Amino acid sequence: MKEFNTTGICYPEDHYMVNIDSRIDEIEKAVAKGEYITINRGRQYGKTTTLYHLAEKLQENYVVFSISFERMGEAEFGTDDALAYNFLDKMRKVLRVTKNANDYVRNSIKKVVEDNSEKCLIKFSFLDDFFTDLCDNSDKPVVLIIDEVDSASNYESFIKLLRLLREKYLSRKLSPTFQSVILAGVYDIKNLKLKVRPDSDHQYNSPWNFAVAYTTDMSLPTDGIQQMLQEYESDHHTGMDTAQIAQLITDYTSGYPFFVSRVCQLIDKQNFSWDKDGLQNAVKILLKEKNTFFDDLTKKLEDFPEMKKMLKEILFNGFEANFNIYYKHVSIAAMFNYITDNNGKIKISNRIIETWLYNLFATEEQMERIYKEGQIDRSQFIDGKTLKMDKILEKFALHFRDIYGCKGLSFKEEEGRKYFMLYIRPIINGSGNYYIESQTRDLTRTDMIIDYLGTQYIIEMKIWRGESYNERGENQLFDYLDFYHADKGYLLSFCFNKNSKPEARTIAQGGREIVEVVV
Repeated sequence: MKEFNTTGICYPEDHYMVNIDSRIDEIEKAVAKGEYITINRGRQYGKTTTLYHLAEKLQENYVVFSISFERMGEAEFGTDDALAYNFLDKMRKVLRVTKNANDYVRNSIKKVVEDNSEKCLIKFSFLDDFFTDLCDNSDKPVVLIIDEVDSASNYESFIKLLRLLREKYLSRKLSPTFQSVILAGVYDIKNLKLKVRPDSDHQYNSPWNFAVAYTTDMSLPTDGIQQMLQEYESDHHTGMDTAQIAQLITDYTSGYPFFVSRVCQLIDKQNFSWDKDGLQNAVKILLKEKNTFFDDLTKKLEDFPEMKKMLKEILFNGFEANFNIYYKHVSIAAMFNYITDNNGKIKISNRIIETWLYNLFATEEQMERIYKEGQIDRSQFIDGKTLKMDKILEKFALHFRDIYGCKGLSFKEEEGRKYFMLYIRPIINGSGNYYIESQTRDLTRTDMIIDYLGTQYIIEMKIWRGESYNERGENQLFDYLDFYHADKGYLLSFCFNKNSKPEARTIAQGGREIVEVVV
């Protein structure tokens, strides 16, 4: 029986997976044109699975050497000759499973590697002529694929290998060489200056900037997710609405392959229902678990503090940042697939990453008194499986005034939403999550959706800009209630006028109502 897979390569005969044939076909066309290609995506974005199935497809017409630099380090890259030996040894091992290489290809690598028992006998200088002879005597064009190139990109020996491959590419009309070379990893090999250890100053100019970047979106489309779920449904007969669940998964993951598979895996393994409640339960577990993706994200936030600062400003303070790929911290965050370009503005790439970051940043600031007040107040706001949201907003307004409004503290008005998030976090902790609708986030208003035990609470937070602006905000919230099929919404207005006082009121319209609390 097939299962969902989140580790290693996905095989269609063993795993439920989205069909990636169109992705493979597109890369194959680039190979046929003789292009050298870079594939750069974040961790667990499906690169290794894509390369595996690409290599399988290419073997119909090419001799393919598909290798990985994973778990290689100083011993393998520390010197030029060490790189040459280990590189050729990996090519030799590939031939054990490569069926379409001719005898010359097999024997030439065997002669260079196996007939030299001492590593020191393999010299980097061998590679130039060896590559020429290998490609000249193969009865099919030769393709070289290297995965996890990040492992090597801090070593000068690897830069020399790239230079050699580049030189042979530029002289390909004069001397036989690889039909195509494909380099895959997280960091952009075409711009190696980004892949420098945070504590190091040395930078390289990449010799690989002539290659074609694979820019096609590798996120999983909603219709592809639905087809995967239909296959699962035909095996398990759960009665799920595959179109609805596929759209909900897309809403949370934006098609990030790891999160798509992990959410489905959790629903399956935990025997959750294949509906909105089951999905939210899976997301709740995902956000709290320790996994390699969040481990890596934590490390990247530590390694790149300015990137972390930028993300925090966007999430907590509503900072509307332009998506400029030439700004270093934007480029880094985009390279890791933490952010995307949303009509020229930065958007966190999916709801799961956004919520996880909110939780992390809230935890970092849990010494704030407003967070502690939320912990103390929590029990008075829980009514079975529902939240007394009216009371939450009113109590928050009192705490906010007491802590930040009446002591003459310098206060940035856009920070109000951050303090509400800090207050609500311990109240819903363990039973719910929140996320921000990025389409409506700006310096004056933010829409928060709280999922708590199957119920959604829609809250608009905005800065007071006068009565007319406030009325427009109320009308917009009524429109959102229609969109979310909800009868009740909440409006939290931060008013910093000197004589303003906390107040609450209810506005009704067309059978729906809004509870507005002015802070």
